[in-house]
Amino acid sequence: MHLLRTAKRPRWAPARATSSQPASDAAAPSSLGANGFGLTNGTVDEDVSPCDISNLDQGCQAYNLPVNDWAHSSLSIVVLGASGDLAKKKIFPALFALYYEGLLPPNVQFYGYARTKMTDAAFREMIGNTLACRIDARSLAKMQAQPTARLPGLATRGFLNLNTRMTQQEAVMPRANRIFFLSIPPNVFLDATGNAAETGWTRVIVEKPFGRDSDSSKELAEGLARHLSEDQIYRIDHYLGKELIENLTVLRFSNSVFEPLWSRQHIRNVQVIFSENFGTEGRGGYFDRYGIIRDVIQNHLLQILALFAMEQPVSLDAEDIRNEKVKVLRSMKVVGTEDVVVGQYRAKGSLPGYLDDTTVPKGSLTPTFAAVAMFIDNARWDGVPFLLKAGKALHKRYAEIRVQFRWGADGARPLLLSLSCTAATVRSGRAI
Repeated sequence: MHLLRTAKRPRWAPARATSSQPASDAAAPSSLGANGFGLTNGTVDEDVSPCDISNLDQGCQAYNLPVNDWAHSSLSIVVLGASGDLAKKKIFPALFALYYEGLLPPNVQFYGYARTKMTDAAFREMIGNTLACRIDARSLAKMQAQPTARLPGLATRGFLNLNTRMTQQEAVMPRANRIFFLSIPPNVFLDATGNAAETGWTRVIVEKPFGRDSDSSKELAEGLARHLSEDQIYRIDHYLGKELIENLTVLRFSNSVFEPLWSRQHIRNVQVIFSENFGTEGRGGYFDRYGIIRDVIQNHLLQILALFAMEQPVSLDAEDIRNEKVKVLRSMKVVGTEDVVVGQYRAKGSLPGYLDDTTVPKGSLTPTFAAVAMFIDNARWDGVPFLLKAGKALHKRYAEIRVQFRWGADGARPLLLSLSCTAATVRSGRAI
């Protein structure tokens, strides 16, 4: 799911405090009303765009999707794994932003599904806390009218109960469409795909990791195919929604400065770095099944590498970009053990180690840090090492692409492409 661009302050971001408005009010946290997000239909603020069905139709046409009759259709958005970290930090804030911008249809419901036992009120409160500071106090004060979006609550007693509850809510419209966001481990993907809409379309968004290895990935693909057609399945990597990554192809191919230098003749090495300054913090049970390579390197960083190294696509259509990325992946040399360094963080002072997390199995050898050297065997990149590094509980939190050029006796200052900022940032760093 691509989050809204944030090169400028979005309409749902907190406004800066003014002299007539205390800073504490400017960032007042929002909370969910009794029926969900607590949003109104066009009366929130003069900056808010009420849902315009014509805008939705234009969006469908732009992506070659069928136009929907939203005047007679409803949309149910179901987040499976609704109490998880990804849902709280990314999915619900993104859905809230889309709704607040008027980019969702008027008859939309949001559902959460999780193993965590929670009342509907507690679920709304949890989601409300993730939306804190998303709007300013002036807008929040106007959110008093009857909401057009509902968050019916959390289902924890099985997918049949979830389907029953959704069907009851959808009965007001002759056509019901459903989107399922599978923010859950791969081993329960297949159980969640049997609740297809009976009168409208169904789309299923599958979040990484997509299996543990080639065999399990193939098994999941075959299982999904038993319930869904390929055009109903959207396999995504949420990290690709970052500003710089979205614009990486434009930065390369539309820039007369960078494109002539993007080859082994001018680049000594490329590093893609993902560093977190915190540990698993109670999520060790999930993390331990996959480790840092499957959790970050095999998907997020490998996708960035493919976008960075690919040849210019025929167009910016998704299929053409994918084809060029696949060519890069097929050109990669097999990674050997001599190309990999792994590690696991330990306790230091008052900071706990990985094995101190009570959700981590005793004696676990799962790596929390990894550095992988990869090589692309083609004319453009022959001999240039691509170093992918990722780790938890490191000295600081940042993510960047570091491009080291060959110029000068001691090497040129590297080009740093920051992935951590809300807007794309390009700067130079120390030579290495």
